[in-house]
Amino acid sequence: MTVMVEFDHLSKSFGDFCAVDDINLTVTKGEVLGFLGPNGAGKTTTMRMVSGFLTPTTGTARICGHDVVSAPTAVKRLIGYMPEGSPSYDDMTVSAFLKFIAEIRGYSGAERDARVARVAERLDLRDVLARPIEVLSKGYRRRVGLAQSILHDPPVLLLDEPTDGLDPNQKHQVRGLIAEMAAEKVIIISTHILEEVEAVCTRAVIIGRGKVLADGTAADLLARLPDHTAVSIILPAAAAAHAAAFLRNLPAVAAVFETPGEKGRIRLRLTPKAGGIQVEEIAAAVRAQNIPAIEIFQDGGDLDDAFRLITTGGVSQVAA
Repeated sequence: MTVMVEFDHLSKSFGDFCAVDDINLTVTKGEVLGFLGPNGAGKTTTMRMVSGFLTPTTGTARICGHDVVSAPTAVKRLIGYMPEGSPSYDDMTVSAFLKFIAEIRGYSGAERDARVARVAERLDLRDVLARPIEVLSKGYRRRVGLAQSILHDPPVLLLDEPTDGLDPNQKHQVRGLIAEMAAEKVIIISTHILEEVEAVCTRAVIIGRGKVLADGTAADLLARLPDHTAVSIILPAAAAAHAAAFLRNLPAVAAVFETPGEKGRIRLRLTPKAGGIQVEEIAAAVRAQNIPAIEIFQDGGDLDDAFRLITTGGVSQVAA
């Protein structure tokens, strides 16, 4: 695996306030990394250091082997960066702004125009190329910001809230583009929107108060939940009382919670004792008792639960 991004004891302080605290991290080619944390966790400050907009207080970061402190120009050639809020020159048209960015990147003439046309096509900006950026909706502004970040086809993309303000169709389009580009790049997505992790990320890092709290796949994060092996059963309401009484006596079951459903159905959620619950064993027990289950499935919580508990200290933390 080719390591393309390295955080090496990366820290940033503002006076007495430590915004980013000794982060160590490597990201390899082909990874889409969700960089998560609550507001004020240090996500944007980290992205600004990695992109060269802020100088680390201690430590450093490397992009494809180039140090962000000692080789900032080389780093900037290798990254595409979409900052928070997609800042731009509002009085410029979309076309003029993208051509301006292309020229800064060293392109001119036919090559410049071809690159602008290509990103306008990929992000569905053709109809607004002649409009001033200041009149665009938030969603279009985000797409212009993403367009300028990929115009030079960089090997590393740093995207701060890339789908913020987009409607569902636009989100789908941008996520498809990220998936399309991912195999040949490193893409780091700073976000607090957990659906981004499930939709496009191959790995997630959660930070809080500037420190790494967890690092792994979505499944790894869910495994931190105390009830991640919980099982739910959907069955007719008429059978719920008998089923609940039986299930509460199973050795692996700590508790059974009932939730009314639609069309005369009940959901029974079985939370585990230490050691967890195997859904196959529950299914076998239900069949043996002739309980008319409509559906049986593993129901170990969601990323919202994992994120909340990890960032508030409700589950054990995992260093990177």
